[in-house]
Amino acid sequence: MHVRNPLHNVGNPMTESWSLERIRSVDRIAVERFAMPSLILMENAGRGAADWIVADWIAGEALRETTILILCGTGNNGGDGLVIARHLHAASIPVSVWILGEPARMTPDTAANLAMLSRTRVACSWIAIDADDGALARLQRAIGEAGIVIDALLGTGASGSPRGAMAGAIEAANSSRARRFAIDIPSGLDGRTGTPNPPTFRAEATLTFVASKIGFQSTNALPYVGREVVLPIGVPPEVIEAACAESP
Repeated sequence: MHVRNPLHNVGNPMTESWSLERIRSVDRIAVERFAMPSLILMENAGRGAADWIVADWIAGEALRETTILILCGTGNNGGDGLVIARHLHAASIPVSVWILGEPARMTPDTAANLAMLSRTRVACSWIAIDADDGALARLQRAIGEAGIVIDALLGTGASGSPRGAMAGAIEAANSSRARRFAIDIPSGLDGRTGTPNPPTFRAEATLTFVASKIGFQSTNALPYVGREVVLPIGVPPEVIEAACAESP
């Protein structure tokens, strides 16, 4: 099921699903030709996802009793997760963050958002991919206690099966009673083919940006994508048109 922002397609030559190359070109064109800072694009993506979670999913529930755990990688997908955490915290929703990976591998925009979030009361914990059993057990226990788990581990640039602590976190989330959301793409899913690389995060809803990924149309992907929600990232229609012209 596709849920699209009603303003997202106005005047835009959108198709039902886009290749990963065309979707990535939207970011590149916005930065290089339209002077839009990539940090702003990340902010728009994360803010849109947080707003949807609050308005469409948690509305009517006891927000202060809804415990959200966000799993973040060190790439830009993790940066989206950190933005989401900041906005949920601003909405007085209890949220905690686990960052999986090595600090040296964190992208600049993700590091900038971590610097902002680290000045708040949001608990941020690090865990290495090759973490020992004790650290992984603590993460898995935290996942089991969460009401909602958000997957912001791996983006469309990742390939192959998640490993180490990421695999353990995904397995724990999939076997928990928590509601599960994926940001942009479920970790472990191939955005081109829709092939799940075990373990792949099983989302009730995937909040994806710009356009539906072509791999989401595969029947193999459906159990992992769940309800698909396409969110804008604040680029003008001229950027979308340029991306379509560049990658028909």
